[in-house]
Amino acid sequence: MPNTIRSKILIIEDDPGIRTFLRTTLASAGYDPIMVSNGASALDMVASHCPDCVLLDLGLPDMDGNEIIRSMRGWTRTPIIVISARSMEEDKAQALDLGADDYITKPFGAIELLARIRTALRHTRTTAENGEIALTGSYHVGDLTIDYRRHRVCVAGQDVHLTPNEFRIVALLGMHAGRVLTYRTMLRELWGPSANSDNKILRVHMASIRRKIEPTPSEPRYIFTEVGVGYRMAEGEEKY
Repeated sequence: MPNTIRSKILIIEDDPGIRTFLRTTLASAGYDPIMVSNGASALDMVASHCPDCVLLDLGLPDMDGNEIIRSMRGWTRTPIIVISARSMEEDKAQALDLGADDYITKPFGAIELLARIRTALRHTRTTAENGEIALTGSYHVGDLTIDYRRHRVCVAGQDVHLTPNEFRIVALLGMHAGRVLTYRTMLRELWGPSANSDNKILRVHMASIRRKIEPTPSEPRYIFTEVGVGYRMAEGEEKY
């Protein structure tokens, strides 16, 4: 890793074997891993060590990992990547809705893990929580460009003429590219906390969006469906 300052990764995991694997993988990749095995110690460590990213197992001995997500999101935007044996869509959606940035199901490989960490760290450095990208920037991936200032989406330089609601959906996904946004999160962000929880409106809009931006709508290259959970924009690069 080229940076002289190593990113600090907090591992919250009670399985000694997985902790060792994570520590070795992260150290070999140039990160600075720190470890705890229970929820109480985890919250203290987040507050005292200010990690750049958190890897969180949900099945801890003293509390459910979702409680840690809920607590952390009350005071910090530190990226949280859930690493869990829970593979049900409902479990993934719950963790993401509470504020987790990503969700990896056990078992997993080192290559996937490191890619997810890079995405989470890059997201915190470029997503512009203060909204600057939404006001002045553009997002680019492949032939797709989201121009936030002009409220336009272009493919290969041609305006695809999205409706206002379609643009809002694409713009939101672009601001969180590489992350899964659950249906519930998108509905809340786009139409407010009292929005109908039925995601049919999102599916209808997404079908129209894909017809406009995807060369082959049935094989999307820009916006991916995480079945039963939500949508994810392909990771690209922001331009200012």
